Amino acid sequence: MKEFDFFVIGGGSGGVRAARIAAGHGARVALAESSRIGGTCVIRGCVPKKLMVLASRYAPDFDVATGFGWTVGERRFDWQRLRSNVAAEVSRLEAAYTTGLSQAGVSILHDHASLEGPGVVRISGSGERIRARHILIATGARPTDADNLPGAELASNSDAFFEWPSQPARVLVQGAGYIALELGCLLQRLGSQVTLVMRGATVLRGFDNGLREHLQQALLDTGLAIMPGCTVTGLTRHADGSIQARLSDGSSATFDAVLRATGRQPNTRELNLERVGVTTSASGAIIVDEWSQTSVAGIYAVGDVTGRAMLTPAAVREGHALADALFGGRKVPIAHDLIPTAVFTTPEAATVGLGEEDAIARFGAVDVYEARFKPMKHAMSAQPERMLIKVIVDRLSDRVLGVHIVGLEAAEMIQLAGIALQMGATKAQFDTVLPVHPTAAEEIVTLRAPTRRHG
Repeated sequence: MKEFDFFVIGGGSGGVRAARIAAGHGARVALAESSRIGGTCVIRGCVPKKLMVLASRYAPDFDVATGFGWTVGERRFDWQRLRSNVAAEVSRLEAAYTTGLSQAGVSILHDHASLEGPGVVRISGSGERIRARHILIATGARPTDADNLPGAELASNSDAFFEWPSQPARVLVQGAGYIALELGCLLQRLGSQVTLVMRGATVLRGFDNGLREHLQQALLDTGLAIMPGCTVTGLTRHADGSIQARLSDGSSATFDAVLRATGRQPNTRELNLERVGVTTSASGAIIVDEWSQTSVAGIYAVGDVTGRAMLTPAAVREGHALADALFGGRKVPIAHDLIPTAVFTTPEAATVGLGEEDAIARFGAVDVYEARFKPMKHAMSAQPERMLIKVIVDRLSDRVLGVHIVGLEAAEMIQLAGIALQMGATKAQFDTVLPVHPTAAEEIVTLRAPTRRHG
């Protein structure tokens, strides 16, 4: 059998980072990936989505431009051209990831791998067995199944969305999380008529309630149709190719495409986890400790497959930390409870730390500082968009517990706010920072009086 120090199953962001760092420490590393190098984020997630989101933002900008003296001519959008350009950029990044692995000395196997036994993996195509001192599972997650939905085969999941050959005029989106909102919003901005159905009353379950309500109203103001407390109960294809959707409220409507974005589940199929005794949760997530160690010595897992924090930066940091710990003699803990994140709708929503409700539950005495205003970009336009900036503070220690933003460049702002919260910054320290004027971000350091006080 061939032998390696480190064998990585999965060529997504977490697996690639772990493999490269381990190889950089001098380890003999192999990585197996049955699909494309880059994983969900690069191939069918963060990267192509953000490129399409940026494309969608030009449409309202043409209207805003007229208020600043511009005369805008004929507008035409070409879905095929965008799709082709996005695919080319994705291929470029895939090649860059592959080259980076090769240059680091990582052996790449374009095949499926599974666990054969303690310290042994099997390569499906060749049947080859490979021994490794350490094995990392970084197989990510896949869209949730809809096997119990009549006509489920007529709906696309988020992976298939990026392969749509043409832009549908009428789209039904099921879901209210990151993916549903981002894809539904960009389609609506590009000219599709989008209806979003969701089981709950408000989008983005688990986020700060004030942020959720503000964003939902902002999306409604842009023309996105939202049906809360509703689910899809069945789909039927008409002779003309359109799809009739039956809904839980008894109504039905016809669409040109249906997009299911009701979440993702850990991709642990066909890994033979039970064969070696790797413990999983009810959802199939691999259970690990704070150092990404599974229930079996020598087998580790990072990224979405663990269900800890299903975000690309978390997978990258976990993979890097694991490689450092195993081969670099350096153990760095990861703060999973303080992860900045953004939802790339238009307007954007971004958050770090605790929401108002969670802060009250944990700390009791909490002050909430809030500002809602029209950003300067829309001062001379008819756009109804208003920003929200919200800061949550522990009254006893004055430490900032959370920052929540909806509006222009929210994602860029929350990255920097995350640094301050990671360092344990206080509201008094925020207040001593001179504001950059005129900007939306200055509101973060000029919020003087609490909007609400709890406890």
